[in-house]
Amino acid sequence: MKPGQTQRAPWIVGVSGASGTPYAAAVLRGLLAAGESVDLVVSRASRLTLLDETGLPFRDAHWQDDLGAWLSRGADGKPGTFDVDITGVRHWSAGDLAAGPSSGSYPAKGMLIVPASTACVAGVALGLSKDLLQRVASVTLKEGRPLVVAVRETPLNGQTLRHLVTLDDAGAVVVPASPAFYAGATHIQDLVDFVAGRVLDAVRVEHRLYRRWEGELGGGSRAT
Repeated sequence: MKPGQTQRAPWIVGVSGASGTPYAAAVLRGLLAAGESVDLVVSRASRLTLLDETGLPFRDAHWQDDLGAWLSRGADGKPGTFDVDITGVRHWSAGDLAAGPSSGSYPAKGMLIVPASTACVAGVALGLSKDLLQRVASVTLKEGRPLVVAVRETPLNGQTLRHLVTLDDAGAVVVPASPAFYAGATHIQDLVDFVAGRVLDAVRVEHRLYRRWEGELGGGSRAT
């Protein structure tokens, strides 16, 4: 950032411990490709999920190297699939409750929780703020900023459904991680990108992650 320049308000991306770390990676790539600034909070549980799903660590002391390796990897696990510039990302430790985004006075456009575990959904719905991710979500709601919760679980029990209704009533947008097939998916990355694209649609961030429905049957079966 040049002297005298003010940093653009970021989107805060929270990654919880649910399965679905490729969704988070696709959302992050989409935001960066759109020229958006990102503040990243990776929960402790999600680091175990990331290690399990990709074999990659995420360490506070080496977050830039670890994030770069993660975002360059495709949903099929192939490294070097994407070339991503992560200079627009600022990382906050999940245990740092004194971090900038923990305050409503910190400038932010809103928050995207991708993926959102049922435990995370419950914590945010109940206002527990047990870690920075949940605290930022509570701040986002109280400040009237956009909050998108990409819940990734099946089946959903009544308790979780009630928590999701609570979040909807509070103004959050619930985006289930449910891929569609009308866009002509031919690869696992296409399915991941569809969900990521719908998350970005919810906050009106432009992207080209999936082919949109244009009202013509059979469009998804044609080669792009």
